Amino acid sequence: MNIRYTKQFLSKLEDIFAESDYILRYEKGNFKSGYCLLNETKIAIVNKYYPVEGKVNCLIDILKEIDIDPNGLNDKNQKLYSELSQIELDL
Repeated sequence: MNIRYTKQFLSKLEDIFAESDYILRYEKGNFKSGYCLLNETKIAIVNKYYPVEGKVNCLIDILKEIDIDPNGLNDKNQKLYSELSQIELDL
């Protein structure tokens, strides 16, 4: 799967979060990895000053770390989620 660093692809990743139990927020902060994950409250916070490429990479990293029930996603998002879980990022 090719990762596209566009606003449209970023929007597709955000849709996966919208259908999951996790809340996605963009905030300012100096997170070492570009994001902060609060597992207890199921909140993912991404640095809002990151460019689109950085946000996409952060969201993919977060999706690989958290447990999302694929059955709770619609068909398009299930397919995208399964493809994303099989790729490796070259950062």
